[in-house]
Amino acid sequence: RQLGAMENDGLSHTFRAVAEPGQSHFLLTRVFDARRELVFDASTQPQHLRQWWGPYGHTMTLCEIDLRVGGAWRHALRAPDGSEHPFKGVYLEIDRPCRLVHTFIYDADGFREYGAVVTTTFEERGGKTMATSTTVHKSVESRDGHFNSGSGGMRETYERLAKLLARLAAA
Repeated sequence: RQLGAMENDGLSHTFRAVAEPGQSHFLLTRVFDARRELVFDASTQPQHLRQWWGPYGHTMTLCEIDLRVGGAWRHALRAPDGSEHPFKGVYLEIDRPCRLVHTFIYDADGFREYGAVVTTTFEERGGKTMATSTTVHKSVESRDGHFNSGSGGMRETYERLAKLLARLAAA
């Protein structure tokens, strides 16, 4: 059973969010009309991340990146209701433009102890890039909380990235 399923995102591509019952991980997949170097850079450079990271209506108020193994990242989003949502992590592996591994923590009381490890691979196929992210939690309950609270926002975030990549590729 999939908690999320294949969806057409209106951009002639598919977004897939899958969380299998009883597993402590979930999978996100999206194909982008861009070479993988550009997708990787848009995923790791603050000037790009500020433009797409987070659901529609959210504004990135903090974007700090120390892109090296052992380096930290910190982001904060402001929601339309004015609430702040801080996130942080540490880079565990960087293989530009193929693979990125980092920890992911929602840095709020009651949540920061439920961190995860995110592995994203970037596979180029005919000038398009398939980005596949696997987010591994310590428990099924933690995974369910993350997945169920954010799968719609994850789709929107990838839509925003696709629009940025189109602008960057056209420039």
